[in-house]
Amino acid sequence: MRTSLLRSFALLAASPVALLAQEGEGTRTFMKPDTGLMIWTLGIFVVLMFVLSRYAFGPLTKAVQARERSLQEAIDAAKRDRDEAAKLLADHHAKIEASRGEAQKLIAEGRSVAEKMRADMLEQTRREQQDVLERARREIENEKIKAIGELRREAVDLALAGASKVIEQNLESPKNRQLVETYLASLGTLTVS
Repeated sequence: MRTSLLRSFALLAASPVALLAQEGEGTRTFMKPDTGLMIWTLGIFVVLMFVLSRYAFGPLTKAVQARERSLQEAIDAAKRDRDEAAKLLADHHAKIEASRGEAQKLIAEGRSVAEKMRADMLEQTRREQQDVLERARREIENEKIKAIGELRREAVDLALAGASKVIEQNLESPKNRQLVETYLASLGTLTVS
C-alpha cells in the first residue's frame, strides 16, 4: 500500500513539471536550473502535502493503527487461548495420571483381596480336612473298640464252650461268665497296650 501511495505522489508531482518544461524555452539542461519551475514545483508540493496530510494521511494512519490494534488483540487472544489450552492439557494429564494411579491401587487391592480369599479358603479346607481325619480316626477307634469287645465276647463264649466240653458240664452260669470276662479283660489290656 505504501509503495502505491508513493508512486501516486511521484506521478502527481511529475506531471506539472513536465508541462512547465514544455512551455518554456525550447531546450533545458540539467546544469542550468530554472528557478521559476523550481518555485512552482515546491509550491505544488507544499499544497499537495497539506491536502494529503489533512485528508489522506490522517485516515490512512488511523486505519493502519486500527489494523495494528486488531492484530495485537488477535495475537493476545491467541496467547490467552494457548495458555488456557496448555493449562487444560496439564489438568487433563494430571487427571489421567491420578486415574492411572487409582486404577493401579484398585488392581493391587483386588490382588491382595484375592490372595487373602485364597489363603482363607486354603485354611478352611485344611481345617475341614483335619476335622474329617479326626472324625475318621475316632470312628476307627470306636470300631476297633467294638471289634475288640465282640472278639472278647466270642472268645468268652468259645472258652466257655471249650471248658464245658472239657469238663462236660455246663458252665453257662453268670458267675463263670464273669470270671472268664475278667480274665480276658486283663489279658486284653496287656496285649492292647
